[in-house]
Amino acid sequence: MKVLTRFRALAGIAAAVGALSAAGGAMAADLKVGFITSLSGPVSSLGIPYEKGMKAALAYKADLGGRKIQLVQLDDASDPTTAARNARKMIDEDKVDVIIGTAGSPGALAIAGVARETKTPLISIANANLPGEEGAWMVTLPQPAPLMVSAVVERMKKSGVKTVGYIGFSDAWGDLVYDALQKSAGPAGIKIVSNERYARADSSVTGQVLKIVALRPDAVITGTSGTPGALPYLALAERGYKGQIYGMHALINPDFVRVGGTAVEGLLAPTGPVIVAEQLPNENPIRKISMDFRAAYQKANGAPPTDAFSAYTFDAWLLYLDAAQRALATKAEPGTPQFRLALRDAIVSTKELVGTHSVYNFKPTDRYGSDERSRVVVKLEKGQWKLVP
Repeated sequence: MKVLTRFRALAGIAAAVGALSAAGGAMAADLKVGFITSLSGPVSSLGIPYEKGMKAALAYKADLGGRKIQLVQLDDASDPTTAARNARKMIDEDKVDVIIGTAGSPGALAIAGVARETKTPLISIANANLPGEEGAWMVTLPQPAPLMVSAVVERMKKSGVKTVGYIGFSDAWGDLVYDALQKSAGPAGIKIVSNERYARADSSVTGQVLKIVALRPDAVITGTSGTPGALPYLALAERGYKGQIYGMHALINPDFVRVGGTAVEGLLAPTGPVIVAEQLPNENPIRKISMDFRAAYQKANGAPPTDAFSAYTFDAWLLYLDAAQRALATKAEPGTPQFRLALRDAIVSTKELVGTHSVYNFKPTDRYGSDERSRVVVKLEKGQWKLVP
């Protein structure tokens, strides 16, 4: 009888220990992150660097508070419909708590709709903006078009530009840049003489460029990105255009430089400080994290970074790590609606988070977190981006 009683007591202890272990296992559930990028299609010249940036992020830190971070990655093939479908699959089947993505603005906006519907945070690595409640579950890391365009317009004014021609994508990014240019150019005394557009998949912009050249503007600026963004500059060079050429931060990648060749020599564009990190003062906080990023990128990819896009993914990871740590402090468990809400609230209340492109400050009513510290102007000289004082 004593033996049976002791057996029952031991069994009870074992059951209790098993329950505690199970509870401990539940408390230490892995964190899950969904990552969508464009590894194929016309936006892949951006999407592939984004993937390399994610590899650098994982090399930098792949756990948080004793929990492993699982990454679920899918290719959207540069298609917004596929991007939205990928997001839904990640949320419904893989149970991710956040999505980082994607390479193009149309795709990011498509994901934002799913994020809002499912109440899942989205960290957009493409320039995308939705006002009010439509964008309540997203933040955007790339610097907003008005902030970057104003830096370009300031440079135009100093150079004596009086008229500027515009050509951009016939999508959300093209609209964002043109709208920002309209707001900055007028007060600077610069007249916009054209608003030409083309699709990312187009193979020629000859017709649009002929119209611009006929107007003889002092300068031309584009609202484009990646390798498709080289088309206007190639066409301008073919037509013998000799005015100043400008672009946006979405052009800072080696494929654009390769495809543009001599046609993009002398191009001026705004970009994040990470591109010229070694030229920043030692006391600048962006310098240290940018050099850490370069080391992690080298470790993960076997070569140094040569683009601006991979650093956005790295910054998205820094933002996620910072916010997830604060969300976990609420005792909400990953994989639950409570945790996703806590994570969203932590993301949109981020203060002074130092990244490679910016020192980020977010507000619940503002999609962007960058300020003037997030921009420098660079010039393309012999295939290399050089800081313009």
